[in-house]
Amino acid sequence: MTTPADGAVVAGVGPAEESMQVVRLAAREAATHDRPLALLHAFNWEAAFETPGGVTRDDAENLIERAAATASDVEPAVPVSGEIVEGSPVTALIRRSESAYLVAIGDGGMAGCVRCVPADAPAVQLAARAGCPVLVVRSQPPPAGPVLVGVDRSTSSRTALDFAFAEAARRSARLLAVQVTDPGRPRDDQLLLDLVSHAARRHPTVAAECHTISGDPGTVLLEQSRSAQVSVVGARGDEAWRGMLGEVSQSLLYHSPGPVIVVRGLAPPPPDGA
Repeated sequence: MTTPADGAVVAGVGPAEESMQVVRLAAREAATHDRPLALLHAFNWEAAFETPGGVTRDDAENLIERAAATASDVEPAVPVSGEIVEGSPVTALIRRSESAYLVAIGDGGMAGCVRCVPADAPAVQLAARAGCPVLVVRSQPPPAGPVLVGVDRSTSSRTALDFAFAEAARRSARLLAVQVTDPGRPRDDQLLLDLVSHAARRHPTVAAECHTISGDPGTVLLEQSRSAQVSVVGARGDEAWRGMLGEVSQSLLYHSPGPVIVVRGLAPPPPDGA
């Protein structure tokens, strides 16, 4: 899959207060990539009828209006649309992801639960099944740090590296590329340097910094993510048997205090030298 030329940034909007932080970051992504912002709220009609005093259609419309006003306050030039659909938020966002540039969703409080492994959380389900990159937003604003990306030998990693370079270029941010090696093995920086060098040719304005660190990949990248404005990771690393999300992407999704972009649905970057 390649990114649709007119694909929007789609933000899932729910009743929780953290949804406004999702809208803010999604609006900035839309402005950064010169794309429209589409706000999506999934409304449960059955629950509305059966639950006295529950969320009504008017509440849903007011929520979309508030989200649109929030987006316009952050990025006045970004075109904003809103839609209310019936059914599951995850199902609706997965459907929209097939034609979107990126979808954004709140983490549901995962980052604040140190021992949680919420495989059924909406953010995790979306990151595992979407047809485009997924931005998982935390409740607190991110620091003004670098764009972090984890690099290994996988095709998924090379795609994430290219995406991270584009993010850094549009944000006028520094890129921090980290390769993690097994403890006890000889340090080898050459793979990382070669991959970053090739990707940098397409993004010559980005200042890139490379680090090879010994340890557990999930633990190392989680620690590095604490000072990053956004962490970019491939949906799966070189361990395809782990399923639709790799161990590292899961670790960052569950526990990173900052926003994470899981890169999905994109074609690999051009061959070396292209």
